[in-house]
Amino acid sequence: MDELNALRRMRVSLAEQESPETLALRADWRATPPRRRRAPVMSMLATAALVAATLVAVALPSSRDESPRDDRPAPRPENALLVAAANVRADPPGTYWHTTRVSGKIYAVGTSAANHYKVDSRMRYDQWTDRTGASCTALRDLPARPWTARDRRRWQQAGSPAKVREPGGGTLFFEASGHEPACRRMSDPRVHGMTPRDLAALPTDPEPLKEALLDLEGNWEPYAPKVKRQPIRALDGEARVRALSDVAGTLLAQAPAPPAVRAAAYRMLATLPGVTIEGRAPDPLGRTGVVISLPLETTIPLGTSTAPQQLGTYRRQWIIDPAGGTLLAMRDLVATPPHGSRALPPGDDGKPRRLTAATQPERFHQPGEVSAYETYEVEWTDTPPESGRPG
Repeated sequence: MDELNALRRMRVSLAEQESPETLALRADWRATPPRRRRAPVMSMLATAALVAATLVAVALPSSRDESPRDDRPAPRPENALLVAAANVRADPPGTYWHTTRVSGKIYAVGTSAANHYKVDSRMRYDQWTDRTGASCTALRDLPARPWTARDRRRWQQAGSPAKVREPGGGTLFFEASGHEPACRRMSDPRVHGMTPRDLAALPTDPEPLKEALLDLEGNWEPYAPKVKRQPIRALDGEARVRALSDVAGTLLAQAPAPPAVRAAAYRMLATLPGVTIEGRAPDPLGRTGVVISLPLETTIPLGTSTAPQQLGTYRRQWIIDPAGGTLLAMRDLVATPPHGSRALPPGDDGKPRRLTAATQPERFHQPGEVSAYETYEVEWTDTPPESGRPG
């Protein structure tokens, strides 16, 4: 058994030096070779896709009693990340780095657990950054939509309203706006304080990259009464893992970082403790990928700052495409359901005006449900924004 474990560790250590095809054979992921080779690039991508699919299939238990039992240890989660690192695409040069980010928040609408339904409130952010670092962003408020087919049926049973109120007091609109947003120039296009020149100079090996990121200063706490800027190096345990994974996610999903830096970000994530695979899942755009869970619970403020007891806790996940080397989405799953929020009563009648968790409306979230997400699409392009210019 010790010899087998040593061989498995050798496979992981060699992953950075070998192609996905060689990695698949060495790791014995039982990938089936394609029937016909069309070109070396297509062969590499096909093999990587089979590697990722087989990796997750082995990790999941079978629900059929007659299936033969596989007593081999589950594959290490960093293998999928290393395959993604090997497949990071070297995009052809372009005039603009274009990113499309859709940010969604799931609200529960209704007065009771029996009649509520969940609504996906979405914002779309398109950003263009030219070679000088000048950037502009176009923000679009996308129409809200029922989150699942069951939620759509309940929304229709409620009369298919064009707008609804969510527990926090905001209004969600189901009709699209005809307004075409202008691309407004960003006064500070830096990413975690880094300019495009800084991003290009980041190390391309995982450990030196981690050391460089540990020096980044920012407000890394998900919730704190006071804003406190500090380097990531000052954090310990899960707080450090959270900050490093947040920066790595930005490098993979939005920043105009070179391909070698993005590959190093995947490899760095593979070194963080507690990273696990949780099967395959579609992202909110319908793209299926491998789910990577980070070993932490994030606390996100949902109510007002005067009622911190309302905050729920959430598990952060990535959905990646190992064959394409891309980060498709991030999502937060409910760990501890939150309470809603209600405004302070108006006026001063001499009595204490205080919000407590017990007096807030129920949000009807259950553990394991998606509470928030972001999807990502990135490319180099010569096509400028329709309105406005980065420079």
